[in-house]
Amino acid sequence: MAKNNNLTSAKKAKNDEFYTQYADIEKELQAYLDKNPNVFRNKIVLCPCDDPGWSNFTKWFAQNFKTIGLKKLISTSYNPGGKGKLFWIDRDIDGDGKIDINDLQSCELQGDGDFRSQEVTTIRDQADFIITNPPFSLFREFMDWIWKGPGLQFLVLGNMNAITYKEIFPKIKDNKMWLGPSISSGDREFEVPKKYGIGPRFTGEIREGRYFQRVSGVRWFTNIDHGRRHQPLQLMSIADNLKHSKHKSIKGKTFDEAYPKYDNYEAIEVSYTDAIPRDYEGIMGVPISFLDKFCPEQFEIIQLCASHGKFPKNIENESCYLDGKWVYARILIRKK
Repeated sequence: MAKNNNLTSAKKAKNDEFYTQYADIEKELQAYLDKNPNVFRNKIVLCPCDDPGWSNFTKWFAQNFKTIGLKKLISTSYNPGGKGKLFWIDRDIDGDGKIDINDLQSCELQGDGDFRSQEVTTIRDQADFIITNPPFSLFREFMDWIWKGPGLQFLVLGNMNAITYKEIFPKIKDNKMWLGPSISSGDREFEVPKKYGIGPRFTGEIREGRYFQRVSGVRWFTNIDHGRRHQPLQLMSIADNLKHSKHKSIKGKTFDEAYPKYDNYEAIEVSYTDAIPRDYEGIMGVPISFLDKFCPEQFEIIQLCASHGKFPKNIENESCYLDGKWVYARILIRKK
C-alpha cells in the first residue's frame, strides 16, 4: 500500500474528515483503563465533531458504557449551512437490560454544531472528558477551546509537529499535557470520504466501496495519566554507546564526534533517543520524537528550539545549529 501525504498536506487542503479506526481507539483507551480501571467511572464523556453514523469514538464508548461505568456519553456533529445534531446515552432506553448504541438518543442543535459555538461550549462545560479526532486544520483552536473549559481531561489525535506549536509546547514542558502510549512510530489508517479518493492525491485503498488512507506523523495528545510515561528509559552509558551503539554516527567515534556541541547553545546533540547517555549530566538536544518515551521522573524538559524560518534570530527558542547548519526542532533536556 502506498503511503499518503501527511497531516500537514491535509491541513493545507482543509481535508479534515479523517475517521479514526475502532481498533486504534480501543488500543489507546485500554492503556488508561489498565492504569486506572475507574478512570471513566461516573464521568461524562463528550465526543465533539462526532456523528455516530461514522464516529468510532461514539461507538466505542457506547459499546463499553456499562463496563467502564460511564455516567453519560454525549456527541455533537457539525453540519455546515444546516443544523448540527446532539446525541447522548445515559440509560437503558430499549429495555433490553444493557446500555449500548441502541440506547442512543438525538435531537437537532439550534446551530450548525461547530465546537466553537456557544451552544457546544455550554455542552463542553458539562463534561469531564473531551475525546475525539478534531479537524486537523483547527487543532490549535480546538486545544485552546479545551483549555478554556473547567479543568477538563482530554484525549485527541493530532499531527506530531503540533509539539512545536507555541500554544502546545509550554503545556508539555509544564507537565500539563503529554503523548499517549499506543502510537510512537509509523502511520495509521483512517477512513476518508469518497470525494477524497478522486484524483491522483489519493494513495490509499478502496475496500468494499469505502476509502482508506494511511497517514504518517499522528500522535495522541492527552492529560490522562497512563503507565508508560512513568517507565524510565533504559539507556547505556557514554562508553557503552561509543562502543555498542547501532548508529554509525556514534559507534566507534569519540565523544565529541558522536555528541557534538551546538554553535549557539551549551548543549550536545543527541540525534537518537536510544543514544541518550545515562551518565551525562549536562544539557542535551533530542528530537521531538523523544516525547514518545519521555518519563517526567527521569528527565527535565528545559525548552524547545524550533524557530527556524518562523521567528527572528536571537530569541529564546532559536533553532539549534551545528557547524553553521540548521538542525530540525530539538527539545533541550537534562537528567534529573
